[in-house]
Amino acid sequence: MEGLVNSRIIPIRASCRRRYSVFLPTFSLQLRNKNLNKGQVWMMRRPKSLDSVAASIQRLEASTTGNTDNRQPSKEVLGLWRSADAVCLDVDSTVCVDEGIDELAEFCGAGKAVAEWTARAMGGSVPFEEALSARLSLFKPSLAQVQDFLDKRPPRISPGIEELVKKLKARNTDVYLISGGFRQMINPVASILGIPQENIFANQLLFGSSGEFLGFDANEPTSRSGGKATAVQQIRKVKGYKALVMIGDGATDLEAYKPGGANLFICYAGVQHRESVAAKANWLVFSFTDLITALE
Repeated sequence: MEGLVNSRIIPIRASCRRRYSVFLPTFSLQLRNKNLNKGQVWMMRRPKSLDSVAASIQRLEASTTGNTDNRQPSKEVLGLWRSADAVCLDVDSTVCVDEGIDELAEFCGAGKAVAEWTARAMGGSVPFEEALSARLSLFKPSLAQVQDFLDKRPPRISPGIEELVKKLKARNTDVYLISGGFRQMINPVASILGIPQENIFANQLLFGSSGEFLGFDANEPTSRSGGKATAVQQIRKVKGYKALVMIGDGATDLEAYKPGGANLFICYAGVQHRESVAAKANWLVFSFTDLITALE
């Protein structure tokens, strides 16, 4: 949850995610020399404030039937959604309509091969860290290429997500972005939604002093399978939330739904409908309008 300290570099290759015009002021790139002859570009993290109102709510049992049962939320699910004091959102194919790493790979000429690995990772058929390393090995963008990508490919936000975040914040519900993507691409999305930098948990690309790709920070929990669960558990432990909801489309999001983690998992299938994940969700939605309406 903290910043990059003694980062372990995976010297694999380069990948990046998300887009926006120019690096925002909140995206503070820094150079440092540590354990390497070359500087590394890195960014820092933070914590946030505590605000809870719900009584201790037990983790609900997810639907195991998969098709119809979880399209209609139960009273228990609705009650937990309405009383949540924290909501954690996946970014790719949830908050945004794209998979950021696929978009960057396509921009750099390796789109098809990387997209195939992404599908396997999100479906849960291969460990996330293996898929991440494999995708990064297929293309090696420099820092300049990442910046060019962000300038030319601004984020495409999913319909309804801005309204949902505003409604949650109006209810004093804290909102987090939890992503296996890269912070360089997610910071602009957070800025659009008004989500503070300390509420972002994501991976970090590392670059040398000349802007060359060095690797990614393997100390970030979201760089490996079960990482989102670890991040959610850390958030809950630090903030003391009583009712925390995870919303996402992939197997890594579902992993956050466990004791000490998310009390409720909502599968958003408005971009990608991954049936193996949707089958195990407490609530399956295809539009954020359903979640907005349920809060009214």
